[in-house]
Amino acid sequence: MTGIEGIKGIDPGAAPSGTGCAECDAVGGWWFHLRRCARCGHVGCCDSSPAQHATGHWKATGHPLVQSFEPGEAWFWDYAADALYESGPRLAPPDAHPADQPAPGPAGRVPPDWPSRLHR
Repeated sequence: MTGIEGIKGIDPGAAPSGTGCAECDAVGGWWFHLRRCARCGHVGCCDSSPAQHATGHWKATGHPLVQSFEPGEAWFWDYAADALYESGPRLAPPDAHPADQPAPGPAGRVPPDWPSRLHR
């Protein structure tokens, strides 16, 4: 699919909850890539990450739309429709985690065997 213009449930004014996965940060965990809720701004880790907090946020809140929170990526994913959208409305800045924050991240918390811990 191309864009999600006109889909309800997006709040372009909701700022991101932080620069990393809120739940992973709370317990000293790590993530592979980050996703941002298009309704409330919650930043969670992707489904390849060990904890899959972005999906957990959708299941807990019913907020199905996320945008990639990776530098240079602007696509959206709709968990409920199982659909990818190449574009959508511009959300409140910042639109990605800091460029100097590695993926996987954050620096200092990623185990050496991280590839074996990813969900495929």
